[in-house]
Amino acid sequence: MKAQFDATGSVIAITGAANGIGRALALACAKAGAKVIALDVDDREGEALQSEHAHIEYRHLDVADRAAVSRVFADVLMRHGQIDGLVLGAAIQPRIPVQDTPADTWQHVLDVNLNGVVWCYQAVLPSMIARRAGSVIAFSSGLASSGWLGASAYATTKAALTAFVKSAAKEVAAHRVRFNLIAPGVIDTPQYRRANEGNDGAHWQQTLGVGAADDVVGPLMFLLSDAASMTASLVSRDFAYASRDDA
Repeated sequence: MKAQFDATGSVIAITGAANGIGRALALACAKAGAKVIALDVDDREGEALQSEHAHIEYRHLDVADRAAVSRVFADVLMRHGQIDGLVLGAAIQPRIPVQDTPADTWQHVLDVNLNGVVWCYQAVLPSMIARRAGSVIAFSSGLASSGWLGASAYATTKAALTAFVKSAAKEVAAHRVRFNLIAPGVIDTPQYRRANEGNDGAHWQQTLGVGAADDVVGPLMFLLSDAASMTASLVSRDFAYASRDDA
């Protein structure tokens, strides 16, 4: 069965949109007819993404800056009138053993990966409640339950997000706003490459397999769509299967 999504008339905001999964999703949503607000701190890649499709609008945003989050989303809502989908993909993943992690590094991971999700959610939620419609998606990770060497800060934020989303989703279910999680599995992105140089990269290739950013687009489009009559749920992609080219 072939899935097709029609996002005509929708406004989709994506944080962490300049690279990896966010970039792939931005292009897919734009091609499906949505107006896409691509948010990131990587201006060079963000502006390059904007140039690829007329429906993509790039905005610089550091999600750890609560004031900037409020200002940018207020402007988006003023200009476009609505945000139908919010995909919270911005994250950082430094690999440092706990005993060597400086306090400011630990705090920065929490500010981007966890607090940044909260600030964006707070900025967009009232408009979704008022319209009684909206889909919000945050990213978890298999490391939230399994952990990994040097990834304590990252794994901590992903575990915390699971508790946050499952609680927050229940608060807004009566308003027909959906809030779900996706654990995309091991995906070949610029962040993955930086975090898994050397032996770690070989480990994932030989165990879970490493997928491509486009592999996650379908599940994300489903969660954004009105076909996903679910909330407070975690969609987990645990293993990379062979593509047609590999068969």
